[in-house]
Amino acid sequence: MNSGTRMIVVTAPTGLIGRQVVERLMEQGVSLRVIVRDAARLPSHVRERVEVIEGSHGDAVIVNRAFEGADAVFWLVPPDPRARSVEAAYVDFSRPACDALRRHDVKRVVGISAVGRGTPQAARAGYVTGSLAMDDLIVSSGTSYRAVTNPSFMDNIIRQVAPITEKGVFFSPIDGNRTMPTCATRDIASVSAQLLIDDTWSGVDRASVLGPANLSFNDMATIMSDVLGKPIRFQQIDFDAYKAQFLGFGLSDAMAQGMTDMAKAKNDGLDNAEVRTPANTTPTTFREWCERALVPAFRKVARFDIQDAAT
Repeated sequence: MNSGTRMIVVTAPTGLIGRQVVERLMEQGVSLRVIVRDAARLPSHVRERVEVIEGSHGDAVIVNRAFEGADAVFWLVPPDPRARSVEAAYVDFSRPACDALRRHDVKRVVGISAVGRGTPQAARAGYVTGSLAMDDLIVSSGTSYRAVTNPSFMDNIIRQVAPITEKGVFFSPIDGNRTMPTCATRDIASVSAQLLIDDTWSGVDRASVLGPANLSFNDMATIMSDVLGKPIRFQQIDFDAYKAQFLGFGLSDAMAQGMTDMAKAKNDGLDNAEVRTPANTTPTTFREWCERALVPAFRKVARFDIQDAAT
């Protein structure tokens, strides 16, 4: 089938993963339709090339408009820090879309999910538990489904660029010596785009993105120190402090607890349950990610600190 004649719908096209998926699909010349809350947030070169449906992909009217005539959908649940529960954030949000998938006979869905299915930890893993329940709901629609399952993102480190820059430290409640897979969002986007373009697969399966190697936070600190040219250390915090931090950011109690439960499950080995294979070992190293993403963010914060000190 000519990829240019197929319609692919992308949700969350301005997010960290979604915008990279859009760029990769545009490079392949496929017909694209995006669902976005605010079209002004799309880069001009994207607005000129894609069909835009403005609104929330949790809205039944919006997803029914977007999925009409669609061959494939990229599905990513947006963050909802004030949700009343993790289930509401993942499963309830996805219900209108699953009804629309069935109504419009969408053949394939590629969804962003998490590693850990089948493990004891997955039953009480917060956001991971919600993601896996979302996968089950999508499968119940009858569409062919590929869950792109991921451990923690390297890109999450950017959230701590301020303490890394100012104090040379980053934090987590996870044991600093526990080695785990970690992946870059650019690899998640690449795997997702390849699946969306490929119209030969069917049924239900997962495509895991485990990065090139398992690392501990202490390993990451060593690499960051070398790349940034300053000493960086990891500091483990307790889980109560971790949850309090998210409450301070404005998350509901349920969503802050979901983040905490996910960290506990990872600390108990959730992400280590996936067997590493050549197929799920993706190329971007943590060092490469630091050079591409962390260094520019570090320099930006450092520049602002220098400007503040001078004024």
